[in-house]
Amino acid sequence: MVAPLLEQFRTRAEDQWFDRKSWRIAPRDLARTLVAFANAEGGTLVVGITDNGKTEDPVSAEKENTLRSTAINHTDPSVRVKVQKLESVLVFEVEPGERVHFTTDGNCYLRLGDRSVKLNFAQQQELRYSKGEQLFDASGVPGATTADLDENEVARFAKCIGSSSPADALRARGLITRSGEVSVAGLLLFGRNPQEHFPNAEIRVLKYLDDERATGAQQQLESDSRFGGPLPQQLAEASTHIRALLPSVSRFGLGGRFAVDTQIPDDAWMEGLVNAAIHRSYSLMGDHIRFEIFPSRIEISSPGRFPGLADPREPEKISRFARNPHIARVMTDLGIGQELGEGIRRIFAELRRVGFLDPEYQQTGGQVILRLRAVRRMNTSTLAGLSPQSARTLALLQTQPSGLGTGEVADKLGVSRPAARRALNELEAAELIEWQGKSPKDPRARWFARPPLA
Repeated sequence: MVAPLLEQFRTRAEDQWFDRKSWRIAPRDLARTLVAFANAEGGTLVVGITDNGKTEDPVSAEKENTLRSTAINHTDPSVRVKVQKLESVLVFEVEPGERVHFTTDGNCYLRLGDRSVKLNFAQQQELRYSKGEQLFDASGVPGATTADLDENEVARFAKCIGSSSPADALRARGLITRSGEVSVAGLLLFGRNPQEHFPNAEIRVLKYLDDERATGAQQQLESDSRFGGPLPQQLAEASTHIRALLPSVSRFGLGGRFAVDTQIPDDAWMEGLVNAAIHRSYSLMGDHIRFEIFPSRIEISSPGRFPGLADPREPEKISRFARNPHIARVMTDLGIGQELGEGIRRIFAELRRVGFLDPEYQQTGGQVILRLRAVRRMNTSTLAGLSPQSARTLALLQTQPSGLGTGEVADKLGVSRPAARRALNELEAAELIEWQGKSPKDPRARWFARPPLA
């Protein structure tokens, strides 16, 4: 078991959750990677293998012990890490941190793809918000008072929660600070013009005629609309517009009758849009929510990263957590949206109900992207006959209309090239995928999932 695992460490591509270093690394440099992993989703760091995959000779016990104690001596607060020896290498299993971690020289790093990126002060603050150390939506907006709020909407809200007065309702939900300023949440929920203070607190809806984005004259953008105002208004107007843009189908409903629904179920994309509006990072001023419609999929992107310790690789296991708890509470009072974990599970359930592939979440340095694909999943009997690696490979190719090369498959799945080749060969033999290229050594050759996908 040890040898295959070591071989995987040697050949695996470095990514969001994996890195390797030479024994020559200094503890303070090793600490950067430990901190970066802890500030993101955790990860595995292997010491004793060079960048080109060569296993190095063992080092002295003194050197090894110095590196083992890096988390204690060079990170603050100390990163939680398990260290074990695997033949001639050290394996560091880094747990995601509940707080923001720094190196002892005062620098903060975050794992983004295959790099450990140093964060500036504003980025560190955003990381604190995402981990729940500080609440941006509870902070006051300088100069904002209740005169900036829509008094009719506040009055309706007070009646909705049974409060004795609008002022009491605002205080009860933390929408006014102790100094009398309207909070970020209060302005975004009930402001007459929230975009005066938060220009990018809006929803942008785009519809493309092609599955691939292009630029310039090649771009096939059919529709581009923006929706501002307070959050409830944004969601109501944007959802009405989206529903008119999406293709419709007749689908057998739960009541035993056929009913008209959007191709990707209404409840799935609406839940994704509501989650984006409630849980996006409003402290990131430079971007807005994008709802992009393609012929075979929907993509919803929102500024910020998953809050707290949420792991985008296992979205169904995300526990209830709100980056913006005051916004989330009021939206729930108004009957809009659910907690983050519940909403995600509902999206999964809706797509499975109509036989589509599971939703896909991607987390980048500055945003979370949700992809909902109108692609049929393979039937259970077909999947049961495949190895787990082949099933993963097929699921990946089903989401790639432009196909993938063998190396790209290996990189995206985090496996060696020979392992990817074995899975691809099994799928090709089962006539589930096809290879397209001019010659066996064509560097541009690609693998495609075969239609139909049902």
